[in-house]
Amino acid sequence: MLNKVLVVEDEQLLAENLKDYLQAQALDVRIANEGAMAIGIAESFAPDVMVFDYRLPDMEGFQVLDAVRQNRKCHFVLITGHPTAEVCERARQLGVSHILFKPFPLAELARAVCDLLGMEREPGTAVSTSEGFVERRQSRTESFPLQLYDGSWVLADRRRSSLATMAPDDEQLLTGE
Repeated sequence: MLNKVLVVEDEQLLAENLKDYLQAQALDVRIANEGAMAIGIAESFAPDVMVFDYRLPDMEGFQVLDAVRQNRKCHFVLITGHPTAEVCERARQLGVSHILFKPFPLAELARAVCDLLGMEREPGTAVSTSEGFVERRQSRTESFPLQLYDGSWVLADRRRSSLATMAPDDEQLLTGE
């Protein structure tokens, strides 16, 4: 049986991309674009993890968390483009396990969800060891298809920073030293 994740995000394209990426991690994923919809889906779907946006069209994300928590035992991951100290403090008080600030690497979301579920991550997702970080930074083959707002698709891949491959003299040119 697959672990269940509910993604509550009002930007439809972002929600679809998050769903596709998490499904590639062997998770059963549902999407809700509004708070009331999320509460209804959570009742029948019974998610193990809810990934939710702070600002939704009909209510605050924390209201959804409160409603879901009344009926379900669930882990919570906050995704927000508004990383204020007040939002972060409230999230901590409400027991939110992870906070990700938009834009965030998809692998970081997968890492947070898999950690909460006690799952091994699929190949190509983030790992927490320093060796894994170095390996990810050097790999040019990690990729994932993402849909853009105009409906087209791109193959998003992680590449090494151009600064990482520059000679010391080239870096001095950029910094002016």
